[in-house]
Amino acid sequence: MKKIALFVDVQNIYYTCKQSLGRNFDYNAFWKQAQQLGTIELAYAYATYRGDDKQTQFQNILRAIGFQVKLKPYIQRADGSKKGDWDVGITIDMMEAAKQVDEVILLSGDGDFAILLAHLRNQYGITSRVYGASKLTAQLLIDSCDVFQPIDDALLLR
Repeated sequence: MKKIALFVDVQNIYYTCKQSLGRNFDYNAFWKQAQQLGTIELAYAYATYRGDDKQTQFQNILRAIGFQVKLKPYIQRADGSKKGDWDVGITIDMMEAAKQVDEVILLSGDGDFAILLAHLRNQYGITSRVYGASKLTAQLLIDSCDVFQPIDDALLLR
């Protein structure tokens, strides 16, 4: 069976699903779909930490499903802007995973990952699958992956 690694940009998936699909993503349903694709060797969920009880409960649910949750402090700057993206962390972990898996599965619509997916294919022969909200996933990211899986009703909470 194919060895796979999962990488979830939690904030990106939360906001794109809410904005374009009006519902929350179903991580249990996703995990079941991913298991049909191969053996899950690694599974990371990248989120920000705000010290909020509801968020902590959600992160514990992700852990119970099988994800290793990586947290970064949520930063709100004096000018009102916010910081908390995980692009560099996800990139480093995907590069490391390329040494031990056949396919990476990325949940994000962020076009910045297009270069990374092309590099993994060209340098390591790794295939990639991207799950994203169709309306809010960068076309560059869709074009750079081997398989684009639009998030549909089967992957949304009811």
